[in-house]
Amino acid sequence: MVSWDSLIRFTAEDSVEYWAALTLEEVPEIGRRVDGFASIENLESDKGAKQVTIKKLLAPTPNQIDPIYCIGLNYKNHAEEAGLTVPANPPMWYKPAASLANPDEDIPVPVYIQGNFPDYEAFLRGPIKSISKADAASSILGYTIGNDLTARLLQDPKKSGGQYTFAKAFDKFAPMGPRLVHPSKFKPSEARVITRVNGKVMQDSPLDFIVSVDDLVHFLAQGTTIPHGSTIMTGTPAGVGWFHKPQVSLKDGDVVEVEIQPIGILRNKIAFE
Repeated sequence: MVSWDSLIRFTAEDSVEYWAALTLEEVPEIGRRVDGFASIENLESDKGAKQVTIKKLLAPTPNQIDPIYCIGLNYKNHAEEAGLTVPANPPMWYKPAASLANPDEDIPVPVYIQGNFPDYEAFLRGPIKSISKADAASSILGYTIGNDLTARLLQDPKKSGGQYTFAKAFDKFAPMGPRLVHPSKFKPSEARVITRVNGKVMQDSPLDFIVSVDDLVHFLAQGTTIPHGSTIMTGTPAGVGWFHKPQVSLKDGDVVEVEIQPIGILRNKIAFE
C-alpha cells in the first residue's frame, strides 16, 4: 500500500474529479501538476495514475452524500463562555450533505437568515457500527478543517427548543478543506485553531477536547452504522461572534479564514443573496 502524508480532492483541466497525495510541505494550489487518482483506494494501490493540473480544490471528503455528524460543547473554554454545563454525553446534531462547501467557495446566505446573526465556528473533523475504544483510532482516515456556519438567533432555545440542526443546516454552511492530513502526521493535542474575519483574529485556541476524537467515534458508533468516509465535526473553541462584546455577526463580503497547521487555511467569502 502506498503511504501518504496528506490528500487533496480536486477537479482538473478535464473537469474530472481526482485525489492526489502531497507532502505537508507542498501547498495545495491551483495550477500544480500532480498524479491524480480516481479514488483514495486507487491512490493507495498506485492504480491508474494520470498527470493532471489542479483547477479547483474540493472538500477532501470521501463521502459527499451522507449527513455530517456534529458535536457540541467539546471545548471547556467554549462551554464556559456560553455559561453551559457540560453534559455526560456530548450533544450531537447533523448537517445535511447539501451543507458541504469547498475551499475558497462563496457561502450563500439566504435573505431569510441575513438578520438572524450568521456566525462562524471552527471545527476539526475526523473521517462502523459498535466499534470499541481500542479500535476507534484505526477507523480515522484523516483530519481536515471545517467551519460550522450558524444562524445564531435561530439557535436560541426559545426558537429552536434546544435543537441546533435548523440553524446550522443551510446550503454550503459546512465548508471543509483544504487537505486531509494522515493521523500519523497530526496530533490534536499539539495543534491550535485560529479563526480570522477580514484578517482580524476572532478565535485562537488549542485543540483542547473534553472528549477525544477516538472516544467520539466510539460513542457515536454504539448501535449505529456510520457510513464509510463520513465526517465528524468535533467541537468549537471559545471566541464565536455571538459571545463577543459587542456581538459580532458575519456581513456580506466578509472573508472567513480558519487555520490549523499543518492542515493549512480554509478560506471562504460570505455572499448575501
